[in-house]
Amino acid sequence: MALLPEKTDIILTTLNARYRHTAIGLRYLRANLAELREQSRIVEFDISNRPLDIAEKILIHQAKIIGISVYIWNVTLTTSLVKLIKKLSPDTVIVLGGPEVSHEYDEQEIVQLADYTVVGEGEVAFYQLCCDILKNRQPKNRIITPAPPSLDTLVMPYREYTKDDIAHRVIYVEASRGCPYRCEFCLSALDQKVREFPLSKFLEEMVYLLKRGVKHFKFMDRTFNLKIDSACKIFDLFLQHMDSDLFLHFEIVPDRLPLPIKQRIEQFPKDSVQFEIGVQSFNQEVLNRIGRKQDSHETYENLNWLRNVSQAHLHADLILGLPGESMASIEASFNQMLLADPHDIQVGILKRLRGTPIIRHTIPFNMVFNPEPPYDLLYSDQLDFFTMQRLRRFARYWDLIGNSGRFKSFRKILQQRPSPFVDFLALSDWLFATTNRTHKISLMKLFELIYIGSIEVMQIDKEMAVDMIKKDFAASGRGEPPPFI
Repeated sequence: MALLPEKTDIILTTLNARYRHTAIGLRYLRANLAELREQSRIVEFDISNRPLDIAEKILIHQAKIIGISVYIWNVTLTTSLVKLIKKLSPDTVIVLGGPEVSHEYDEQEIVQLADYTVVGEGEVAFYQLCCDILKNRQPKNRIITPAPPSLDTLVMPYREYTKDDIAHRVIYVEASRGCPYRCEFCLSALDQKVREFPLSKFLEEMVYLLKRGVKHFKFMDRTFNLKIDSACKIFDLFLQHMDSDLFLHFEIVPDRLPLPIKQRIEQFPKDSVQFEIGVQSFNQEVLNRIGRKQDSHETYENLNWLRNVSQAHLHADLILGLPGESMASIEASFNQMLLADPHDIQVGILKRLRGTPIIRHTIPFNMVFNPEPPYDLLYSDQLDFFTMQRLRRFARYWDLIGNSGRFKSFRKILQQRPSPFVDFLALSDWLFATTNRTHKISLMKLFELIYIGSIEVMQIDKEMAVDMIKKDFAASGRGEPPPFI
């Protein structure tokens, strides 16, 4: 007979998007439970798990309180999970938190099902709520809206990462919270200011993680390079501890790379740093409309510098469907981005995240969003539903082809065309008409489709297409040229 897990008073859980991800929010909650910490346990899952199986693994601990972090990618499954838990164990207290339930919560089924919801940063409020529940004191409100805690007094979460986390998963860290920008598609538009953790204490925790063997750090800071002095000191720490296995991910604003930052970026070896760069659009009128302060010329110049001088891996974002943006505007932004040549161009569809100010544009620009997660744009005054569907397929095929790293010769040829966007959109339309699918296309089939499509759709010379496919096929480690050529 299998041994049952130990009972615990508090379970902290969530459904991550992938197994390799870790939920830093749960670790903040546990680290700040003070005397209740030893009465708590973190139990993580991912969205491939079935709610019924998750409920079994949670309820076996016989916890009095279950705290669940809710995000856009897990809210549907988490709603099913909460329903099950309330059927199976109605006396168990369910406390929700996370960005998905911190805004427009009155209309959400999951909030109605749960006992309590903590809105915003909940480290202190969750501890106080658990104290009340465990001492049989009735909390006054079901919806708890605390003030943001002081980062000087919060216990940092990094001691909560386990040996298994360090060995197999991405370790999330943050040196600051908040964002000074007011981009209306982003929840950070609601932030009052940027708040920094005490830098010396943060650096000590990073040294602690390095000594424990952490190799993959993902910084959650919205604008890592905002405070130049702090960013330089963090870069310096990791440069001092650099080895061949260390990998760092930072999200940076693209038009703020002064000399001290550049000098340090140049020192990082190949494959050790990835920068996520939110460009979103090169249309200044559209950027101004959504409150995004960005110098598009400086952004382009810095992308070029990063690509040609540094050895960093560049992951740049474009958003399709911003208010007032036409196909011509999208075409111009994509073409300019491809000319800058970041390694990955993440083409995303605009989402109306709960609570974001982008909602103010819905009537003026006739914007209609999907009522279900991920709340993406269905159509606008500039882009009808069928055009948006084409753009969704464009984004998916671009990820399969342009971002995969397997089709570098194809991508180089595309860059040299008069309008790469027009050509790839035509190829995307043809791929879907030919296969009727955007997923589960084998690599060999994809090579064949690109070969045929480049000739038939893009009108590339056959000899050039053969040479292109041979180079890409060989670079992928497949050996002899494919049989279809």
